[in-house]
Amino acid sequence: MSEVLLSHEIPGGAAWSVLVRGGRELKLTATGDGANCSTLLFAAHHPVDRLNVPDTLKAQMSARIHAPMVLMSDRGTALCSVTGSSLDWHDALSGHSVDVAKYGPSSYSADRNAWRRSARDGFLSELRKHGRGPADLHACVNFFSKVAISGDGLLAFAPGHASAGDWVTLRAEMDVLVVLSTSPHALDPQWNPGGVLAEVRPAPEPGEDDPSWTFRDESARALRAARGVLA
Repeated sequence: MSEVLLSHEIPGGAAWSVLVRGGRELKLTATGDGANCSTLLFAAHHPVDRLNVPDTLKAQMSARIHAPMVLMSDRGTALCSVTGSSLDWHDALSGHSVDVAKYGPSSYSADRNAWRRSARDGFLSELRKHGRGPADLHACVNFFSKVAISGDGLLAFAPGHASAGDWVTLRAEMDVLVVLSTSPHALDPQWNPGGVLAEVRPAPEPGEDDPSWTFRDESARALRAARGVLA
């Protein structure tokens, strides 16, 4: 197993951000049942490139995120590749939570560090640390959560999709800023957020048979574009 370069445990209902260098791997592991990890991605040195969820899904003919998909930017450039996961479904349709009033009243004065905050609040708190703001919010991936179309044609949240120990790994295809929130999924009716352990490790150089490179022509094209940016 590769050396862990950085390790940080994000409690449930919190937020964190990290710069992951190109060629390194970010592993996210659920430390509690029912975890959700809403995730934003930005190219660290190319402000025009940030995660574009609609293009990522459309180009790879999917309504969910799973290995070995490539997470693409607005310009079709690969930001990260999903190199592995214990789950075959991560939601990318529902967006992040904005209003947590449905869970009942909460404030820092009453609840201290257990104060309920939405993913939006967590994202904005982290984005400000990097000179960014509301204009930088974009559609996210909700790792560890599943939302599918129900029989009546509506989006339906699948409770209990993730358990403690479930994991997903992302290979950074360039230097990326990763912003994470562990607030519950926007459609989760319960406030019982699980924590997430984030670990950064070196990643092996992908070979010609790398699953993300061979997944689809569109995936390979996005990966070639990322190498062009790095060149």
